[in-house]
Amino acid sequence: MLLFVDTVIVVLHFLISLSFYSIWTFYQKNITAESGQDVTLTCRAPNNNIIVLEWSRADLGDKHVLLYRDGQFVPDDQHPSFKNRVDLQDRQMKDGDVSLILNNVTINDAGTYKCGVILTGTRSLELISIIYLHVDPPGQTGGHTEDGGKKEDLPVGLMCFLLLLLLVF
Repeated sequence: MLLFVDTVIVVLHFLISLSFYSIWTFYQKNITAESGQDVTLTCRAPNNNIIVLEWSRADLGDKHVLLYRDGQFVPDDQHPSFKNRVDLQDRQMKDGDVSLILNNVTINDAGTYKCGVILTGTRSLELISIIYLHVDPPGQTGGHTEDGGKKEDLPVGLMCFLLLLLLVF
């Protein structure tokens, strides 16, 4: 009986780990662009009751890539390198679309971007997606690609789970 309980605990631990891993790969996306291109960083909120939208990068200090609060953009909190270079794909944010368009990317735009929102009835910022943008110098790659990691990561995790089930039972 003790062996069965230990086995169930190991399986549950594995399932929980796999769930967190799958959730993380869902949130994290990798995008590669060539310098000079326009890039869309996709992000979708659960609904369109958005009070605050924040696009940020940790290396910008207290400034933002884009900040939207109470129905308007907040240019005073925007980092100077993004002024007049970013916009929302849908300024009305219909269906929760809060995707960011970054125009004329440069190598300095490479980094990890975070998209978060505060919705009506909530008080804290909810992180929706994390996107790593890699920017190649002009003429180095074939252009813009997006890889969320879901297609390769999920089957590997599923196969590990099935293998564990076969070993346990």
